[in-house]
Amino acid sequence: MIPMSELSRPVWPAYPLSVLVAGLGHCYLGRWKRGGIWFLCYGLAIVFLSARTVSGALSLEEPFVVTALQFDAVSYADVAVPLTILLVCLLDVYLIGVVERTTLPPAGADDRRSNSS
Repeated sequence: MIPMSELSRPVWPAYPLSVLVAGLGHCYLGRWKRGGIWFLCYGLAIVFLSARTVSGALSLEEPFVVTALQFDAVSYADVAVPLTILLVCLLDVYLIGVVERTTLPPAGADDRRSNSS
């Protein structure tokens, strides 16, 4: 069962958090394991796909940060996979928010009012 503090938390801050760092919006919503998996996928996509090889990602000759900041050498393939992972992560956060909104009982559902009063 989800604690009441997580149910009363607004969902909208999870969207910009997910855009900043994949998985951070999930962590905000209390889904730590799911957020960690998204962050791991995004990080691996950036490191390995930008370096084009596993050995290139682990190479000390040309650090990853320097390679990633050379905008003239960046191709569409270098950006497509990490961006796709980020967009699917954002979609996942949105769907979690939709499910939480539809499964929450409406406000005042616990009020027992009779028609005779």
